Order: sequence, then C-alpha cells, then structure tokens
Amino acid sequence: MQSKYKISLLRANLLAAAVALSLWIPSAEPAAAVMMWLSIGWLLITALILDFSHRRSRGLPWQMLAGTLLLGLIASAPDRHALLIWAWGAVFMLPQDRWAAIFNGGAALVSCLVLMPHIPLPEWLLMTLSLSILLLLAMSRTHQLLTINGVIRQRLRLIPGLNLWAGEQLLRDLIREQTRSEREAIHADVLIVRVRRRQLWPVAQKLCELTYDFENVYRLNSTTLATLMLSKTPGEAASRRTLLVAALPDNVLTQHTPLMDIELASLTLDELSHFPASHLREVA
Repeated sequence: MQSKYKISLLRANLLAAAVALSLWIPSAEPAAAVMMWLSIGWLLITALILDFSHRRSRGLPWQMLAGTLLLGLIASAPDRHALLIWAWGAVFMLPQDRWAAIFNGGAALVSCLVLMPHIPLPEWLLMTLSLSILLLLAMSRTHQLLTINGVIRQRLRLIPGLNLWAGEQLLRDLIREQTRSEREAIHADVLIVRVRRRQLWPVAQKLCELTYDFENVYRLNSTTLATLMLSKTPGEAASRRTLLVAALPDNVLTQHTPLMDIELASLTLDELSHFPASHLREVA
C-alpha cells in the first residue's frame, strides 16, 4: 500500500539509482569505484530510513552530502561520468536552506570546471549555460512547491495520529469555538505552553494524550504550544488544568486565558506566541 505521504515513488527512485550505479562498478577505476560504493550506500540508507515528518527540518545537511557525493563521482572519472553533470538538476530540486544551496551551487560549478578539459570549449559553454538554466528552473519549482506545501501543512496534522496542528489552524478554530461557546454556554480556555526547543515534540505528544479527543493541540513556533480546552464550567476547567499541569515537566511555562476574553478581530499568531507566561505551578 502506498504511503500516506506518497514517499514510495521517491524510495523506488533512490533504489533504482543505487542499482544503476552498481552496474558501473565492474568497469570503474578504483577511485571511482570507492565513490560509487559510498554513493550506493547513501542511496540505500536514505531509501530505507526515508520517512515524512514535520518534525524533521529540511535544513539538515544531507542535501550537502548528496552534492558532495555527486561531485566526487564526476571528479573521480570525468571522462566516464560526464553524463552525471545533469544530476545536479535533481539535487537542486531537494528542499534546502540557502547555505546548502550555495554549497551545492559551488559544487556544481566545480563539476563543470572538472569537465572543461575533457569537452570542446563550445560544447562546454553550451553545457554550462544549459545546466545553469536547469538549476534555476529546479530551484524555482522547489520554491513554488514549498510555498504550496506550507499552505497545505497549515491544515494537516503535524504528526499522523495525533491532534497536533499548525498554529494557523488555531486562529480559525478560535473563531468557531468562541461562537460555539456563546451559543452553548461552554467554558473555553486557551492554554499557552512554553517549552525548551528540545522538549517541544515530547510535550506536544503529552498534551495530545491529556486532552480530549475533540480538543486540539497547536504548534505556534519552535518553543510554544497551545491547546483549546473546552469544559462545562470554569470550576471544571480549573480542575482539568490542575491535572494537566501536574503531568507536564516542571520547567515549562504556561498562561491560560478564557476564550471569551480574547479579542479575535486583530489577533495574530505572533501575538499568541508572545502571551505573558507564568510558572507552571501557578497556572491552576
């Protein structure tokens, strides 16, 4: 069955690339064979551990490793591996931070210079120009997809199976729940939870476990979570907060605010993220 996040095709492509490289090894020189084995190892490991999660940052340097291996393959046998120069288009289709893109851009330029002695000058100039256009198109397409995916992720669970959502979803839910609270006389509290960066995901999972199935947890930024707690009365809400607070780490900071006291007309995600915080044990 295909993965929910459609990574099966990417995994298949990585495995196919590993198989294709392995076919070159018997006729490769020792230096080129070493680079091929390293590249095959990277492709296989990446394919095996490939998974989708918003907890992983696209800025991790594995894109730089891909660029380094590609440069090594071309430089180890430029006369035999010149065709791999076009693989830079695939490298630049990977989501990556600016510093990783600069590194890979430099590596692509070095690859072109390595091939220069092996290709007539007119052909080399045409190849370099064509590659530059290809890389620009790849980066443009990647930027477009990241923008689209960013909008989509605002309406997706950040961790499959948990009621954990992006902060933008909270802004939409606040409007709906405020109207519902007025209509059905429900007491609603917005609980802001500040954590250390390394605690974000464990605490988010804990909050999802401690809240009801119909309540959600929201990631406002890398150190701030929020949850919208619905109770029948303020007294019940206070009791629930006390139990929830007791189950969280002691170094967490929180602030709770009744939903009806929040002015939603001009509320922004940044304002929510910077709500005043008090020590956890003082929240109840």
